[in-house]
Amino acid sequence: MKIRKTPVVDGQAPTRVYLYENRKEEYILLAIPALEWSFSFSYEEETEETARRLEASLEKRLGRERAALLAEQLLGWAREM
Repeated sequence: MKIRKTPVVDGQAPTRVYLYENRKEEYILLAIPALEWSFSFSYEEETEETARRLEASLEKRLGRERAALLAEQLLGWAREM
């Protein structure tokens, strides 16, 4: 598991973001406890559709613009794993 920090809402202190990779079952879990939010996807799913679903999920908690930026950042971190 990796823990990263990023400001979830502009102007606020960085929030912890948890990234968990299950290599045996081939999926990645992203979680932001401060937002009471999590999202998982399998290795096979890592496509543009996953990016859209991730952004839509974040949009429920954040504004559209911030959700798009955060989704891009989260997918970048997930690819590093």
